[in-house]
Amino acid sequence: MPREQRGVDAIPEAERTSGPRDLISILLGSNLCLGVIVFGWLPPSFGLGLWPSVTAIVAGTVAGIAFTAPLALVSLRTATNLSTSSGAQFGVRGRLVGSVVGLLLSLGYTALTLWIGGDVMAGVLSRLTGLPDDATTRGVTYGLLAACTVVGAVFGYGLLLRMSRLLSVAMLVLLAVGVFAYAGDFTTAAPPDTGGYLLGSFWPTWFLAAVAAGLSGPVAFITLLGDYTRYVSPKVHSPRKVYRATCLGLLVGLLVPQLFGTYTALAAGAGADYAGPLVAASPGWYLLPLFLAAAAGSVGNAGLMLYSMGLDLDAILPRTTRTRATVIAAAVATAFVFLGSFAWDAQSAMTSFVLLLTAVGTPWAVITLIGYVRCGGNYDAEALQVFNRRARGGVYWYRAGWNLRATASWTLGAAVGLAAVSTPLYEGPLLALTGGVDCSFILSGLSGGLVYAALTIRRGAATAAGPTGKIAAAVD
Repeated sequence: MPREQRGVDAIPEAERTSGPRDLISILLGSNLCLGVIVFGWLPPSFGLGLWPSVTAIVAGTVAGIAFTAPLALVSLRTATNLSTSSGAQFGVRGRLVGSVVGLLLSLGYTALTLWIGGDVMAGVLSRLTGLPDDATTRGVTYGLLAACTVVGAVFGYGLLLRMSRLLSVAMLVLLAVGVFAYAGDFTTAAPPDTGGYLLGSFWPTWFLAAVAAGLSGPVAFITLLGDYTRYVSPKVHSPRKVYRATCLGLLVGLLVPQLFGTYTALAAGAGADYAGPLVAASPGWYLLPLFLAAAAGSVGNAGLMLYSMGLDLDAILPRTTRTRATVIAAAVATAFVFLGSFAWDAQSAMTSFVLLLTAVGTPWAVITLIGYVRCGGNYDAEALQVFNRRARGGVYWYRAGWNLRATASWTLGAAVGLAAVSTPLYEGPLLALTGGVDCSFILSGLSGGLVYAALTIRRGAATAAGPTGKIAAAVD
């Protein structure tokens, strides 16, 4: 298969050959991995039993999909990724806000996937072969997973789509078998070593689980969905079909692995850690399937995340190539894997990471969606590529390439979100006003969106009439 040559440039109509079924395949196949399964472990690790864990995950996931899925329609119109598309609101240089948010999201989730996948593989190898489950074994496993991931990400969308089609079937089979493997030890009670509700009482802990385990799944895709829908032609497939496929792919692709994570966490009594108890509780006959699930699923999921990272880094550094940017991103992600494994507590690191990035990313997504609604999906695709071509001008040039009103609105929304977040490592000052309940997702989105809408109400009316503008000659 030839290596993909596209970066964040607009995809020509002739190459936009994907469809809604491909969206479902890639969202299902890429999420059936331990990097997503482990989020189902979070509610039990917070001290919640079966049904509180299930309701928190389902409620958070559905709410997140309702907010996230419409972003898929932006790149359906622009034929480029979402970070570049956000230049319509933030400016062709201001779109770097989205590139940085996307880079951080993809970096964290790539590292998490390699981390948990490598730990499970090392644990299985230890049981099967007697190898010590130590830093050396885990380090080699992380390195092998990272190398395989780079290959998939460098070859690009075509290979990743084929992998997702295969994984969507194979992983469903492996997880279904896993339900029987862990059935004998299953219990509905929270793991005994959690020591009760993490935040002291039920509802604050439930809301934390709904955000950290449920909502964070769809929010992780706020900059990724466009990587796939830019290959779908709006001339062939209607926005309604693309939207429905995105919702279905996210719903099934996130709920199946996360609920499997909750089920196995309760069966294995996994409170403070997930990978170790998961391997220890596995019957001998399921060790090889578990190893295959950890290896294949991790490469599929991390490959897509790394692919997105390469696009975002390519957008930040337009003089580099997507391949070079992907390799650089892989090196950084692998470094974070080693830090996560040997320096950080898994539960605290995971929870803090997803909550902080949700607070920062939500106002960006809200502002981008407001822009989409205002312009009715009509974008100037050429003007969005100004920064990539080192040129000036166009309808999205604003002031030196930055829309200061959008940037200020995002900054305010992110600041409010960070001030309202509750994590094991940091608690914001606004928690005193919310009764200790983490409302960072709601407050960051509302504050950033409302301020942006108020500051740009006149320009919003002009933008809805259609983009205009000229692009000047290249700078260099």
